[in-house]
Amino acid sequence: MTTLPDTQPLATQSTPVAPQGVFITFEGIDGAGKSSHIGALADAWRARGHTVTLTREPGGTPLAEKLRTLLLSDAMDPLSEALLMFAARRDHLTQVIEPALARGEVVISDRFTDATFAYQGGGRGFDWQVLQTLENWVQAQPDGGTRQPDLTLWFDLAPAVAAQRLAGARAPDKFESESAAFFSRVAAGYARRCASQPARFARIEADQPRDQVWADVLAAVRNHGCWQASPGQAA
Repeated sequence: MTTLPDTQPLATQSTPVAPQGVFITFEGIDGAGKSSHIGALADAWRARGHTVTLTREPGGTPLAEKLRTLLLSDAMDPLSEALLMFAARRDHLTQVIEPALARGEVVISDRFTDATFAYQGGGRGFDWQVLQTLENWVQAQPDGGTRQPDLTLWFDLAPAVAAQRLAGARAPDKFESESAAFFSRVAAGYARRCASQPARFARIEADQPRDQVWADVLAAVRNHGCWQASPGQAA
């Protein structure tokens, strides 16, 4: 009888898994107080061993910053405004956001597409469907999806309170100079956007002491499940 040689299971080769980045955006009307917490959240991620890319919209690249200057100062019709917003966003995505996410970094942006729906769609009353078409074109992904943040922190604040905070703080830009009625429409635009994609939104009550707002920001990040731990740390 022939004795078969001992055999060992073939070693399985693991396919390297590409790093998965995290994309977080801060949203809210001017004066909502989001800017004071963006840097703090970036520092919190860095303390956990992550590389963080901090950016903003409109802006984030040399081209997008030039478009930002036009958008915040020059008068234009709502369609021109929306087209420039999305042109800046496309460059921002291809040059900064997508490469950083592909490297496994945490990307934190002061505003993204929700701001366009709130300001141009809500504030200006521009066609929501056209904005959605532009969004699908500009943020298209290879898998057929549309790039969206993993988590959006929406700083919700009454326009009247926001106006009080902004009063005398600095020379207002084109948007900051708008009426209270405009900002009420912007706030409604944010609420509509949140209702359409509730899974990625965390509403932050911005009319609270700063420490409480920060606690709510951290809780939202942890509760959303994107608070990734660095090697050797608990999530």
